[in-house]
Amino acid sequence: MDHGTEAVPHQHGYIHQKDDYLRRLRRIEGQSRGLQRMVDEEQYCIDILTQISAMTKALQSVALGLLDEHIAHCVVDAVREGGPDAELKLKEASDAIARLVRS
Repeated sequence: MDHGTEAVPHQHGYIHQKDDYLRRLRRIEGQSRGLQRMVDEEQYCIDILTQISAMTKALQSVALGLLDEHIAHCVVDAVREGGPDAELKLKEASDAIARLVRS
C-alpha cells in the first residue's frame, strides 16, 4: 500500500556502534578458533574452561549492550507512539531478558 511517501528503512539502535559490535564479535570468533585449537592440541581442561568463561563473558557483554540499545531506542520509541507495537516491543525485551538470565 503506497501513500505517496518513500519508505524509510528502520535503523536499529545499535547502528551507531555497529563497528564496535563487529570488532567485539570478531574477537569472540578468534577466541572460538583458539578454543578449537586448544582442544585439538589436547591442552589442560582447566585452561580450556577458563577460555570458555572469558568467551561467555564477552558474548554476554555484547548481548547486554544490544539489549540496552534495543530498550533505549526501539522500545522507548514504540512506547512513545503507543498502540499494539508498544506492547510487542516490551514483550520482546522481556523475553530477551528471560533468555539471557537462563543462559
